[in-house]
Amino acid sequence: MRLVFAGTPETAVPSLEALLDSRHEVVAVLTRPDARAGRGRTLHPSPVKAVALERGIEVLTPTSPRDPGFQARLREIAPDACPVVAYGALLPREVLDVPTHGWVNLHFSVLPAWRGAAPVQRAIMAGDETTGATTFVIEEGLDTGPVLGLMTETIRPDDTSGSLLDRLAKAGAGLLVATMDGLESGRLTAVSQPAEGVSHAAKLTTADGEIPWGTPAYAVSRHVRGCTPAPGAWTTLRGERLGVGPVTVAPDDVLAGREGAATLAPGEIHATKRAVHVGTGSGVVTLGEVRPQGKKLMAAADWARGVRLDGGEAFGAATTLT
Repeated sequence: MRLVFAGTPETAVPSLEALLDSRHEVVAVLTRPDARAGRGRTLHPSPVKAVALERGIEVLTPTSPRDPGFQARLREIAPDACPVVAYGALLPREVLDVPTHGWVNLHFSVLPAWRGAAPVQRAIMAGDETTGATTFVIEEGLDTGPVLGLMTETIRPDDTSGSLLDRLAKAGAGLLVATMDGLESGRLTAVSQPAEGVSHAAKLTTADGEIPWGTPAYAVSRHVRGCTPAPGAWTTLRGERLGVGPVTVAPDDVLAGREGAATLAPGEIHATKRAVHVGTGSGVVTLGEVRPQGKKLMAAADWARGVRLDGGEAFGAATTLT
């Protein structure tokens, strides 16, 4: 089939490369315009655009899919199908109607669970044991279209959203190619999503990364892993923000031998020569790496020695999620 692939971030690259290596013909790529990044704020192409240029493929970068020039060019290309992976803009009806087999999205959840922008992060933060990927026909609703294919993936105890998304992007690329194969052969029939089990995965903001120390230790761990690497988990100490990498739920006897109380209040810090423990709403977590403002990641114990913690100091506000 003749395909126009739509995608923008690194997550979409495995699917683009798999389609390029398949029997289908990727005649053009649709991606978001170049964006400014880095200290110099210079313009950089999206990862998908970079791959397309290397392979000599036409690149379409409209400011909006509603752009008349883009829509005219899409009609000229007349694709059979348009596979999509994290393109980053809503597609209007005029665009959705162009390809014969529609726009087929690879979404990183088992729909109808976690419709929206942050399915992998939200699945980890919610404590889900499994997730997956779904290919479906895009409609004007948010991830509501009929399903063409799916796969499942176990969420490992140490998964961050970054490591899980990396696995899903690679495995999902095969699912997307198989879906294109099935559409071409006529073997696939789109099946409506069930009405039950719908959940929504709103985009995470920087504010969402604040660690809720008032929740149980396992929830704090999930929160940090779900926010790693983006938008990044953080807390505050002495009025300054501290980035926090994945934490470990500490054993019940981690504070054995400590003078004073055998438990820590939510957010309370207890540092030893080799480790930094923090109280939660129930239990204790041990910090791994932290990032002070304006500095690189470092081991939490090294950071603690540098800041010379006073006894009883605590991180941020010990908030509890509702």
